[in-house]
Amino acid sequence: MARYTGPKSKIARRFGEAIFGPDKVLSKRNFPPGQHGNNRRRKTSEYGIMLAEKQKAKYTYGVLEKQFRNMFEKAARTNGITGEILLQNLECRLDNVVFRLGIAPSRAAARQLVSHRHIVVDGKVVNIPSYSVKPGQIVGVREKAKSLEVIAAALAGFNHSKYPWIEWDEAQKAGKFLHKPERADIPENIKEQLIVELYSK
Repeated sequence: MARYTGPKSKIARRFGEAIFGPDKVLSKRNFPPGQHGNNRRRKTSEYGIMLAEKQKAKYTYGVLEKQFRNMFEKAARTNGITGEILLQNLECRLDNVVFRLGIAPSRAAARQLVSHRHIVVDGKVVNIPSYSVKPGQIVGVREKAKSLEVIAAALAGFNHSKYPWIEWDEAQKAGKFLHKPERADIPENIKEQLIVELYSK
């Protein structure tokens, strides 16, 4: 199963944002990586700005180029605002829903929990991180995985009210995916219109 396994701090420094979660390196070195990272940079071209936005979205959600392109084309075929639909579809990925539920501390950790068969959807084990969760489906922790320390640590003190499109049941260690999130509710700092413009060129 393909995924990005390179240094995450370098990627976060490139965008100047902690896109993979809290990062100590980012606070110490808040400039791009590389030999000339701390020097004055040349002005980025319009194309470069759009490309960087697409790359940021890819790395944030842990999606590779071909997958991302396919998701964009699917969004473009759907009625509505393409950029918003793209982000909504990314939010519906099972690994992202597990992360939003607080079951895992990061999307990478959520992906691992899904791959290792610790997550159930409507009571059935699903081990495909890219699985698209539908409104009304219930995503939870498999019974024998509920005692896992990593899950208990992630859920401790987690504020589920941050995400109004998900309803959490603490007793069952499961959450109901109520509906696709509105763009205003998605906290990611992504300018989706730039991605649409990039693919429209």
